[in-house]
Amino acid sequence: MVGTLDALLFDTRHQLCDNRRMTQPFIPFTKPTIDEATISAVTDVLRSGWITSGPKVLDFEKALGEYFGGATVRCFANGTATMKIALQVAGIGPDDEVITSPISWVATSNVILAVGAKPIFVDIDPQTRNIDLNKVAQAINQHTKAIMPVYLAGLPIDIDALYALATQHGLRVIEDAAQALGSSWNGARIGQRGKHDLVSFSFQANKNLTTIEGGCLVFNAERFGADQVQLAEKLRLQGLVRSGPDGMEVDVLGGKDNLTDVNAVIGLHQLKQLDQFQQRRIELAKDYFLKIDQAGLVHKDLGLPVADFEQSNWHMFQVILPLARLQRSRGDIMSALKEHGIGTGAHYPIITNFDLYRKLGYSPESTPIAAEIGRSILTLPLFPTMSSHDIDRVVQALTQVLN
Repeated sequence: MVGTLDALLFDTRHQLCDNRRMTQPFIPFTKPTIDEATISAVTDVLRSGWITSGPKVLDFEKALGEYFGGATVRCFANGTATMKIALQVAGIGPDDEVITSPISWVATSNVILAVGAKPIFVDIDPQTRNIDLNKVAQAINQHTKAIMPVYLAGLPIDIDALYALATQHGLRVIEDAAQALGSSWNGARIGQRGKHDLVSFSFQANKNLTTIEGGCLVFNAERFGADQVQLAEKLRLQGLVRSGPDGMEVDVLGGKDNLTDVNAVIGLHQLKQLDQFQQRRIELAKDYFLKIDQAGLVHKDLGLPVADFEQSNWHMFQVILPLARLQRSRGDIMSALKEHGIGTGAHYPIITNFDLYRKLGYSPESTPIAAEIGRSILTLPLFPTMSSHDIDRVVQALTQVLN
């Protein structure tokens, strides 16, 4: 009888806990911050009758140029187009090799394939989770034409060492800074005039600045002339060049990758709030470190990101799960956290484990550090409108699941 009563009380307590969890709002791993002023501005654009590429795109490009210290900026429909066109502007094509990271969204290497070149995957640093520049040096050969580093979660690599290596070997640099808007290196923004070659940013829905879909390419004016910027403009819109009211010419094969005024006006309002968004992300990241430490999770072999609050924009807060100890898959843990009302993400599975790349002869085993991190990296919720209580909930749920 006592055992039956204990079981009944246990089940009741669990039901109450489940009910409490269900009554709390779900916390997604990310969420865009769109204010009423932005919504009103979009309405104005829709009423204007000019909803595709027009004056708002020009305004957005000008504002971004000022943000990057006077650099030349062109906007595109997405951050994949920016990388592909950057490769084309840099003259990368068949028989060329481009060194990049295997831990990224697959678009990074897909665009290399799309221009006919070959991606060369180099293993990552286990702490920063970015490409290991020492290993990059070992991978350079006569076919190497460019390096495409990825700034995972907004954490930059050593820009000085990157460009010293590229200069030594005469290589182009296309920076996949999709996640790094607002990040910096030695006090200068990523993309700001100076050392940078071509820098690609994404404005997709989960980025620190969103235009829903979109991206931009930043040109270093000291390296690029007007003809190369014009080539990028032609490549984003069918290769078209207009002259006068009735003159047009097409002399290169372009695509359909132009940004619209609807997207651009969202970007203009987001850019005004970017510093505020970033400061809040830094505060939330610090809160994560504090509460994870208080929960004792570090002592359970949970891997934490580099605690860089000066240079990273904290696009994501990612941990490395101790899967060997837990004897559970990342998917199991993600499902368990979802039951607690916590959304998570996997950013990213290693690219070389996708079927497309295996068919091309790639293997995750060639980059063992990336392979392990690709299996165990987990993105926790982080977005500006989160509260300290939300961080508490995430850490408490993670503690329960890992225990």
